[in-house]
Amino acid sequence: MAELIKRKIANSVWRAADAIRGSIDSSEFSQLLLPLVFYKYLSDKELTYVLEIMEKPIDTLRNAQKSFEILCKDEDTKKVILKKIQEKLGYTIEPEFTFMAHIQAIEERSFETIELDRSLQTIQNSNEGFVGIFEGLDLFSKKFGYTIQAKNKIFSEVLQSLSSIGNMTEYTQKELGESFEELFGFIASDAGRKSEGFYTPQSITKVLTQIALEGKENQSELSVYDPTMGSGSLLLSAQQYFPDPNSITFYGQELNFSTYNLARMNMFFHGVPFEKQCLRRGDTLGWDWPTENQTKFDTVLMNPPYSVKWLAEEGYLSDPRFKDYGVLAPKSKADYAFLLHGYHHLNDTGTMTILLPHGALFRGGSEGKIRQTLLEMNAIDTIIGLPSNLLYATSIPTVIIVLKKNRSNKDVLFIDASQDFEKERNLSTLTEKHIEAILDSYKSRKDKPKYAHLATFEEIVEKDYNLNIPR
Repeated sequence: MAELIKRKIANSVWRAADAIRGSIDSSEFSQLLLPLVFYKYLSDKELTYVLEIMEKPIDTLRNAQKSFEILCKDEDTKKVILKKIQEKLGYTIEPEFTFMAHIQAIEERSFETIELDRSLQTIQNSNEGFVGIFEGLDLFSKKFGYTIQAKNKIFSEVLQSLSSIGNMTEYTQKELGESFEELFGFIASDAGRKSEGFYTPQSITKVLTQIALEGKENQSELSVYDPTMGSGSLLLSAQQYFPDPNSITFYGQELNFSTYNLARMNMFFHGVPFEKQCLRRGDTLGWDWPTENQTKFDTVLMNPPYSVKWLAEEGYLSDPRFKDYGVLAPKSKADYAFLLHGYHHLNDTGTMTILLPHGALFRGGSEGKIRQTLLEMNAIDTIIGLPSNLLYATSIPTVIIVLKKNRSNKDVLFIDASQDFEKERNLSTLTEKHIEAILDSYKSRKDKPKYAHLATFEEIVEKDYNLNIPR
């Protein structure tokens, strides 16, 4: 049943994508289609709640829309109804601004793109938690046509395609969350190298998250932090592997504005209440966050942009994140700057997993000095080599580095999973069997011929702190 639901949602979104294919690049699909799916979700929730207020059985969205319109004809009744909706759902959409109202307008050939834009603005103004959430969505871009008639035609087709999803309140939160994740995957796959890494494939996410949560099953609460969160999918994966998903607080930061808003929407599709969402748009390396209230976390999950440039100015040597290492990551490669940021925000019993390019294991210069300091601090726990071509945005081979604080020993476990993959379309992927092999080796910390080796600190010193797995 869950697979049928995911297929139904995916097919509806893909039909909507066909309406705009050619108008915008496939890498931009997520910035248009997913916000409109989110708008439909909020609208469907409201119309369903209207029926609940009226003590009517759950009926079609079309009939719910008619009931809502009739109720709101009287201004006093309208005020009462909208107040109830605001108190229950945390937002309001007036009857003329619902998704179903636009479907009716399309059928009556009176749909206007400007009214759709007003609808999105109304939602943003109804709750401070939604402020700016649709701002990256430019419905009036020339990409959708030079005339308002051309735009009306495109968005009519898009909304009609999305309407075939049906009433989204009829799906469980788990089904919605999984469907949203699949949509991210489909869009990232379609965009290929242009996807810019906003989404981490699920096979890698499973390894990163399960290792990071190993041994935390008996905690009553969990704090998870991703300072380069992209669409929030890696951050939200903790829900799958922690016994009580409702006791998780999510902290995340993202630089790209549109992607940050996708992460906010993703939180709601996964049923995360406002009070458990601590998300921020900002430059992780340029300005440390968080610095007040909770600053250390049980789990840090990261898939940062690879080998990007950063300022690396001398003043950063006094920054608490970097001051203990004596040098900074080079300006041309911020990989270790991201790693040290995440490690700084790890609490005394926490675990951090980060996905980095393979070169982070052996490059010299300041990176070599930082790596040596981390090893002497007992910070690096495990190195896992992965196959190339696992990611949508790049084909380079990557590694998972597992870090912990207050380790009592200096050994480092090496796992070479670089040959374990299956081809799936144009991408390599880790199967459940491959993931299980990695997790088994991680937990046992035993040598396995041509696969795993527990290296002593003396061995690592002998190799001049070079962590290249073939060594």
